[in-house]
Amino acid sequence: MRNLTNVHLGGTARSPDDVVLLNELGLQFAEIPITNPEQFLRHTGEYQALRDKSGLYYLCHGPREGDPNNADTLENTYLPKLMHILSIMPQMEMRLLTIHLWLDPRFVVPELITYKVGFLKRVLQRAGDSDITVCLENLSETAEHMAPIFGALPSLNLTLDLGHAQLLSDQNTSFGFIEKFPDRIRHIHLHDNLGGDSSDDDLHLPVGKGAVDFDGIFQRLNQTGYDGTLTLELKPEEIRDNLDRVKQLLNASGFKI
Repeated sequence: MRNLTNVHLGGTARSPDDVVLLNELGLQFAEIPITNPEQFLRHTGEYQALRDKSGLYYLCHGPREGDPNNADTLENTYLPKLMHILSIMPQMEMRLLTIHLWLDPRFVVPELITYKVGFLKRVLQRAGDSDITVCLENLSETAEHMAPIFGALPSLNLTLDLGHAQLLSDQNTSFGFIEKFPDRIRHIHLHDNLGGDSSDDDLHLPVGKGAVDFDGIFQRLNQTGYDGTLTLELKPEEIRDNLDRVKQLLNASGFKI
């Protein structure tokens, strides 16, 4: 039997104008990518005014890590950016941060994976001081790859990216994450693709335009009682065109928006 659970649906907002559009579409939140915290600070007043006027709340998506096998750039460039973002988030009332940190042992050397566990410990400690939830976004990792990471970091959560989970795998790896780590999934990214084995295949197509089994994934999520947030990671005009389809799929799986 399906659970009747409430979820919140939002979209990516790369500018204040995007926030306005998401509000006009009736979405509940905006996920704002902060790639350059210094540059973002120039616009915080505008974002705050829009938040107060619209009633939308904000989530944060951090920048890319750069070379995943270079500890120097991770330590001296990426970590300071994340720490700066964590200092900005409270004033924006952002309570969830999604970060990229590649941990797939097929591509990242063992000593860097060990380093990244320590890296995440520091990020989690800083986030905990401000009551911010940190979610690691799956890139090419499987649930088995992530098991030792979650074991070492009890407060680390997961942003389950359904499009990324379609790549480098015969079956969408979301099913494995839902089975093994349902309690770690705190946020979801929605976009589609046709499968493939490289970053070039991460097409970010509208939901239903590719090979991702959204029906099956949403049904499994509903069975676990998922009641978190979902971001449409699309361009604003694509969100407008795709929104009814996404709502239909979620409603058919027992979710209330």
